[in-house]
Amino acid sequence: MKVAILAEGQFAPATAKTAIGVLRYAPFEIVAVVDSTSAGRDAADCVGVGRGVPVVAAVEDALARGATALLIGTAAAGGRIPDAYRPALAIALERGMAVWNGLHERVLADPKLAAAAKRGGARVRELREPPADLPIGGHRSPRAGARVVLTVGSDAAVGKMTASLEIAAALRRAGERTEFVATGQTGIAIAGGGIAVDAVVADFIAGAAEIMVCDAAERADWVIVEGQGSLTHPGFSGVTLGLLHGSAPELMVLCHDASRRSVKGYDEGLPLRSLREYVRIYEDAATWRRPPGHPPSRVVAVALNTATLGEELARTAIRAAATETGLAAADLLREGAAGADRIVRALREAVPA
Repeated sequence: MKVAILAEGQFAPATAKTAIGVLRYAPFEIVAVVDSTSAGRDAADCVGVGRGVPVVAAVEDALARGATALLIGTAAAGGRIPDAYRPALAIALERGMAVWNGLHERVLADPKLAAAAKRGGARVRELREPPADLPIGGHRSPRAGARVVLTVGSDAAVGKMTASLEIAAALRRAGERTEFVATGQTGIAIAGGGIAVDAVVADFIAGAAEIMVCDAAERADWVIVEGQGSLTHPGFSGVTLGLLHGSAPELMVLCHDASRRSVKGYDEGLPLRSLREYVRIYEDAATWRRPPGHPPSRVVAVALNTATLGEELARTAIRAAATETGLAAADLLREGAAGADRIVRALREAVPA
């Protein structure tokens, strides 16, 4: 599989979250990014990852490089397909390319795109399409002995998927049988499976998480669940709580953008809380799902995103997070394996041998 990423006019750190995640972690080959406004540049020069992947002007250029699939690499507010993307999608579908869509709007709901897919015999993979037969949660438990870890956030878009993938990789390096559970469109594109919990009917979010965690626990001793949103984000808290209760984690890792001061989308009107308070909030909410007599679910580490800080400020932020919470703290990208191993040590030390 050779994949091109569609990011027309939006291939930048603030708008191309899906593209960045796939460029950093995808196990398949990325042959190009399609964005006419940045054509001729290297992907890494635009978003910091993807060195050697060219940015091209059109789908035809990606086809010439052997692309067989086109992934929509950005996420617009409201989840609609941008109008500027529709001509490129139509060309891809007419030429028989598979289209991977992580937006809420379905590609084939557009009659013109549906006709193009029919003409080209193209397939569409809707990354946010949940299964039709999900149950209500609270009725299954993971295999005894499997450790479930959920990444939770001080806010939306603070690096929960990145932290989850880095922790999973570090556990595998340590010789642990580990599964990553994808709960968002980017994670699903990378992992090849999962359920986008923000597309699930609210009554069944916990059930979807429970199924994924229990299934993964049959194959692994450590189950790392990709978190979504934040309990204190007014727009996303419902999804966050459903995922928290459905996954029923034994351990949690708090993720935080060290440079952010207010809730995403609320500017200065809704300030973020202290890390210590987030630890308390998540531990309290997780306890509602733990049966009597079971050990409480605990936050055992902090994964910081210091991407916008200089080296000295980043180190200061990491030390401050550790001091404030009394927990292991690291930036898993800036510090690499050393940071990830620090988090993994905290996880392994938090459970009986």
